Amino acid sequence: MVANVKKFYSSCTTILVGKAASYDGSTIVARTEDSANGQFAPKRFVVVTPEEQPKVYTSVISGVTITLPENPMRYTSVPNAILDDGLWAEAGINDANVAVSATETITTNERVLGADPMVPGGIGEEDITTIVLPYIHSAREGVELLGQYLEKYGTYEHNGIAFSDIDEIWWLETIGGHHWIAKRVPDDAYVTNPNQLGIQEFRFDDPDNYMAASDLADWVAQYHLNLSLDGTLNARDAFGSHTDKDHHYNTPRAWYIQKKLTPTMIQDPMSDDIPWSNKPARKITIEDVNDVLSSHYQDTPYDPYGKQGDEQTRKTFRPIGINRNGHLSILQIRPNVPAEIAGVQWLAYSSQPFNTMVPFYTNVGTTPAAFANTTAAVTTDSFYWTNRIIAALASPVFDETVALFEDYTESTMAAGHLLLNTTDAAVIAGVDDVQSVLATANQQIADAVVAETRQLLADVLFTASNLMANHFSRND
Repeated sequence: MVANVKKFYSSCTTILVGKAASYDGSTIVARTEDSANGQFAPKRFVVVTPEEQPKVYTSVISGVTITLPENPMRYTSVPNAILDDGLWAEAGINDANVAVSATETITTNERVLGADPMVPGGIGEEDITTIVLPYIHSAREGVELLGQYLEKYGTYEHNGIAFSDIDEIWWLETIGGHHWIAKRVPDDAYVTNPNQLGIQEFRFDDPDNYMAASDLADWVAQYHLNLSLDGTLNARDAFGSHTDKDHHYNTPRAWYIQKKLTPTMIQDPMSDDIPWSNKPARKITIEDVNDVLSSHYQDTPYDPYGKQGDEQTRKTFRPIGINRNGHLSILQIRPNVPAEIAGVQWLAYSSQPFNTMVPFYTNVGTTPAAFANTTAAVTTDSFYWTNRIIAALASPVFDETVALFEDYTESTMAAGHLLLNTTDAAVIAGVDDVQSVLATANQQIADAVVAETRQLLADVLFTASNLMANHFSRND
């Protein structure tokens, strides 16, 4: 019997936007980090300095120990506030303006697991950002380094990992215990990946756009994993899944995102053939990314807050903006600005339909306390917990509070863009200490959003209190 390693997270939704498909030429990597059903993982936003980075890393979950390379770079990350199950650093940008988002839980099948079983003592989501991000100077280097770790140590779970720099985005998917593939995101396209192995076409003769484990071709042939009739390799068919869970939990999220970004595409939400990458109808903005990753099938019979359909259809599919969202990072590497200000990490906490995105420059030595000092105790001193409280209060009175969130998101994100524009201009004009200026800007936007969020809490609490089931007046 193969030993099992507990899988703590079983969710997430990823969107990747190539530089020619984004509004300003940025590469954009975004992913909701979602906890497993019945679990919540409070998050914090921090900067890890080279002095804080371990020289030898040991995983809490699997116990694997890895001697790390020399000369780590500083990087941002979004680790757990409670470290009982490990760090789970998840997403960040390093000093070289290279971003990592790790990981999207994906799927596989019995044939793959029979040919290359999981490795209980291997690496997993808990570890990947910490052991890779501080050491890479390009997205391609990230694929290569993680690939080496996977082949050497193996993995105990199935994951998709995004790497980006100013020019490229790469997506790596683990296959079995030691094997992996990676594909470069087309510059003029976006990618949707909702908890299933996503890559379709895979080629061994195009190293500029595809990479893989060193023995992948021989391994595929040995175990008869290629299911195509013409000899080409469809990775999703060979290594992925087409289960009932996919049709209700996974594929509908890709369907809805593509319905929003490419409205001319007519697809079935339970299709096994929704494309991994697609071209948008127009260039994609940060607001578009936030919108689709906050969505719950609005204007369809599948919206749990909607009026279309019935009680059954509204619970048919798993929403993207779900109660179990822990955080969303949108990792933006911007062109046409100095490298010192190119990296921006847009951050949100808790359930996506009820929060906002806050932009932070990543070339800093510290992060605002409200976003960094999340504790296990529930307190409105923490931005994470304030967002969690607001979402729980607002969900039962969605119709009565939705306008509050529309105004809140517009106001706070406009403030974020304004801050980026003014700070960019100041740095380009010339300042003595760029990092100090960026840290001050981060604190300014944090203070402004925290203030608006406290007012939102008051407004939502007032509305929800007036609609409690035990309300009564002499006029009733």
